[in-house]
Amino acid sequence: MLRACCHLPIVATTPALIPTLDLFLKTSSTLARLSSAFTPSLPKTLVPNSPPHIPYSSLKKHMGAHLSPKATASFSAGSSYGDAREILVQHLLVKENDLKLLLELQKRILEGEELSLLAEEYSICPSKEEGGMLGWVRKGQMVPEFEEAAFKAPVNKVVRCKTKFGWHLLEVLSERDESILQDIEPHELHGKMQEPCFVEQSQLIDVREPDEVAQASLPGFQVFPLRQFGSWGPEITTKLDPKKDTYILCHHGMRSLQVAKWLQTQGFTRVFNVSGGIHAYAVKADPSIPTY
Repeated sequence: MLRACCHLPIVATTPALIPTLDLFLKTSSTLARLSSAFTPSLPKTLVPNSPPHIPYSSLKKHMGAHLSPKATASFSAGSSYGDAREILVQHLLVKENDLKLLLELQKRILEGEELSLLAEEYSICPSKEEGGMLGWVRKGQMVPEFEEAAFKAPVNKVVRCKTKFGWHLLEVLSERDESILQDIEPHELHGKMQEPCFVEQSQLIDVREPDEVAQASLPGFQVFPLRQFGSWGPEITTKLDPKKDTYILCHHGMRSLQVAKWLQTQGFTRVFNVSGGIHAYAVKADPSIPTY
């Protein structure tokens, strides 16, 4: 994504290139390695990585109506959308003194070549390994010049911009309303759990390990152990509905926050992290739930 792994840092208040929970993996193998090393008492922060390159035809197959039809690449700008949206972006980057190369690549795209394939061959951004795919981004996550160009670009039309890192060709593949990710307090969740239709209308996910769930659990929660991410992560959008309210639970609220933010990158639009996890739920909302 257009984050620490790429040459374009997100705007941030910390001096490091975003070593925070804002950086999540879309590659199941890497996340699986991290989750297998997870110790419940010492939450791990996922390290940055680029999402896997997905050819447009495959991306369209998986996203269906969420992607606009593929158009012949052109170089214009303008959009009728407001600011409260996220965009799915791919790009390629060349050095500042390689404008001639950029113009040549631009011409080749106009003639029908895929930006993703050219990114793999010519881009100097680490995202080239994933065909230049940066994933879903929102305003405030990119350097200003790139952000302005990306958020003005119509879907499926390649635009050119220059930043301090060099020249870019970028393409917005899709756009959506900005997703919601927020904490829900234990007492609020407890109240919802008493509503007859809540469990049926929502998706309740427990990312703790089976031995933890055996000690304490809440009714209606499906168990998706983080250490087994490799088995369920790649199929998450077939197992769950990205449009439904999704509540994520763990022991103390850290693992669940990691998964909640990852779910956002997979297109889940309304995600709620149970603040303090099942421990806080037992202490603050329902003392009948054991603590451990």
